[in-house]
Amino acid sequence: MTSPKPASAWPSAATGWYATVVLLIAYTFSFVDRQVLNLLVEPIRADLQLSDTEISFLQGLAFVIPYVLMSVPVGRLVDRFNRLWVLLGGVLVWSVTTFACGLSRSYEQLLAARMGVGAGEASVTPASWSLLADYFPPDRLARPVSVFLMGPYIGAGIAMIAGAEVIAWTQGATHVDVPVLGSVATWQFTFMAVAIPGLLIALLLLTLKQPPRQGVTVEDVEVPTWGAVFAFLRDHARIYLAILLGVPCIVVVLYGLQGWTPTILVRVYGWDLADAGRVYGLVALVCGSAGVLTGPVVGRFLEARGYADYPLRLGCIAAVGVVASIAWLPLQSTGAGALVVIGAASFFVTLPLALMTFAVQTVTPSAMRGVLAGLYVVATNVIGLGFGPTLVASTTDYVFADPARVADSLALVSALVAPLSAVLLGSGLSAYRARISAPA
Repeated sequence: MTSPKPASAWPSAATGWYATVVLLIAYTFSFVDRQVLNLLVEPIRADLQLSDTEISFLQGLAFVIPYVLMSVPVGRLVDRFNRLWVLLGGVLVWSVTTFACGLSRSYEQLLAARMGVGAGEASVTPASWSLLADYFPPDRLARPVSVFLMGPYIGAGIAMIAGAEVIAWTQGATHVDVPVLGSVATWQFTFMAVAIPGLLIALLLLTLKQPPRQGVTVEDVEVPTWGAVFAFLRDHARIYLAILLGVPCIVVVLYGLQGWTPTILVRVYGWDLADAGRVYGLVALVCGSAGVLTGPVVGRFLEARGYADYPLRLGCIAAVGVVASIAWLPLQSTGAGALVVIGAASFFVTLPLALMTFAVQTVTPSAMRGVLAGLYVVATNVIGLGFGPTLVASTTDYVFADPARVADSLALVSALVAPLSAVLLGSGLSAYRARISAPA
């Protein structure tokens, strides 16, 4: 492993934290554009005459396939070129295609637009991770990473709350008249509204300067070949298999919660759609953010007690917490009770994620961080986003065969995949300890 540069070689703390806030805003609104669909399940389903499984393809695979196909190539671009320009291009692509979701008048058109959103958003994680690792030295990286990783939960919350306000504003109307475009359904107008901030984010990114790549010596200047990358992965297979398979299993629960909680509140407990969006948006924002911010604190507690493998160990603990909380969901008789259970699960499912990002950055050489971040994105999204919403929907459609049993489906899927996450992460504990204790 390359010896880190002294603290004086790093950007100032003020510069790093300003960049962290800007990247957090970009990451947050990428999730607003990604997650607003989850609030609109019922109106889209009714308007386009779709099944839960078809809706889940829009939530998952339509987004994931281009996201995955682009993530590793974008990771290579991040390792070779200006990372801010790579991210800026992604912001523009996902904003334009989110607006295109609002122009869609058929399932096929909406499917194609969602694929564009996935392609654009493939830039945000590899570019941001690589930038943060060069704004902060390793011993100060965990906190800004945890702040950055609040983005999905702030974004999910904003998507629900902002979408709910648009729905409430258009209450009683089935269509909205938009200048030039004419009459559009309220769900179409919601997509258009949440796409607009992307242009402002693009301008905000122009205020950043790319930091010099840290931890790079003369012999590391050349970007490693694919052969070198695969050789490195082979040499450290236990670590990367634990992370690249264990974390996605817990992310299945995360995307299951985000994808189907608004529908559970509407379909099972009879809530108004706007109220479901507002309240769940607040729960997702608070509990998800609290989990991400608490993770490094618990990690330091474990590290101080001699657990050098604390990032993976915390993942095992969190997986147990997910199972212990979500198992109570089918037993709740009110929407408020369901939200308490969902809030607890949302906390535990996000608890280890900042440290997992930190772990990947820590055990990966600087010149490979972009491509390894891309591989992490591929794994978490193929398994997590690709299967999370669809596993819940398929269980509802084909196991319980009853739309009103969607809460049971979410609980069953979570009870199966969260323990698997604990087993996989546990398998990498000793290899992780050995890697971080190896001489520099």
